[in-house]
Amino acid sequence: MSDKLKSFGFAFILCLMCSLLLTLASSGLKAYQQRNILLDQHKNLLKSVGLIDEAQRYTPVEIKTLYDKNIKKVRVDAEGTIIDDARPSDKNLKLYLYMKAGVVESYIVPIDTQGLWGKIHGYMAIEKDGSTINGFTVYQHNETPGLGGEIEKQWFQKNFVGKKIVDQKGDFVSISISRGQVKDTVKPERRINYVDGISGATLTGKYLTTGLRQVLSGYEPVSIHFRKHR
Repeated sequence: MSDKLKSFGFAFILCLMCSLLLTLASSGLKAYQQRNILLDQHKNLLKSVGLIDEAQRYTPVEIKTLYDKNIKKVRVDAEGTIIDDARPSDKNLKLYLYMKAGVVESYIVPIDTQGLWGKIHGYMAIEKDGSTINGFTVYQHNETPGLGGEIEKQWFQKNFVGKKIVDQKGDFVSISISRGQVKDTVKPERRINYVDGISGATLTGKYLTTGLRQVLSGYEPVSIHFRKHR
């Protein structure tokens, strides 16, 4: 066999081995990444109802234990009736319940909406009165760091706590991000439905406002159900 053929053969075998190793590494990393994504989602679900402290570190086992003990994944139909998650359907919406001693304390709505530069994923917890926001978190986004990216920061998210998705008459109006501080830009009677905006990120606030309204309006039947049975 000529030296040239030997060189080609060696190069082919080397490329084949590298391809196999990369495939194996990719498969292993994908499973690892999926576990981390799920862990982060569970952490944010717990955070939305105040079950974890932002300043404290938690092990994966602690997160799983807290999640399994307090959070129940269900689905809701078009009428807002809660059904078991074992009966999935494209027509039904995902919902999470924060349970305490067998009683629903809050329900958690998955947020999946368009931002300025991509999708925004998070969770909004609403108290069992069907009107009051208990917490809001973001676990994935593509907004600009230091500007729209502030939506992932605690200072922004804590402004949602105690706000309402209904007006003074009890009608659904969603929650909006103001252009600036609420006290300076929103009429007193509407301030309960607004949170302070992010300086320099007006468009992110606009997109998030529109997205939250769309998502929460889709879950309005279940919110009405909680309002009627509180």
